[in-house]
Amino acid sequence: MSTPCERIGLDDFAAAPVRFTASETIAATPEQVFAIFLDAEAWTKWVFAITGVEWTSPFPLEVGSTRTVHMLGGLTAYEEFLAWEPGRRMAFRFNELSKPVASAFGEDYQVTDLGDGRSRVDWVMVMAPAGAGRHTIGVMKPAMGWFIRHTLANFRRYVEAHPPAVAGEPGD
Repeated sequence: MSTPCERIGLDDFAAAPVRFTASETIAATPEQVFAIFLDAEAWTKWVFAITGVEWTSPFPLEVGSTRTVHMLGGLTAYEEFLAWEPGRRMAFRFNELSKPVASAFGEDYQVTDLGDGRSRVDWVMVMAPAGAGRHTIGVMKPAMGWFIRHTLANFRRYVEAHPPAVAGEPGD
């Protein structure tokens, strides 16, 4: 049985009660960055907590597309995309979770073309913890901030070590 999450929108990201940010410059084009975002298996390589990703909407992806993400500890998130602009922006929220660990959660990835085969990725993660997490988030914030910076650095290393040939989305 799943626990519903608050259906946050893009406007809620700026005022979220708990917000983390990270940025990385990557030696890859925006199209290459998005090719890695589309690769379900790649998420398990650069995000420590993710054990599996399943796209549950047909390609091409668009606002409203969905996926299911499996994480450590048996946690499963059912996500819906709020922004999908290939080469520029991808944002999603959790609509449901398999365990009541957050009442709201979202991520927003914005990609800027720096030219010369380089991109900047700016990542915002927002959440409203549930249960005991509401009381411990204050002490957990430094660790969570480190986690997202470390994860985005993992993404940079993964993209640079596995530069994809860009032909389009799977199913094209």
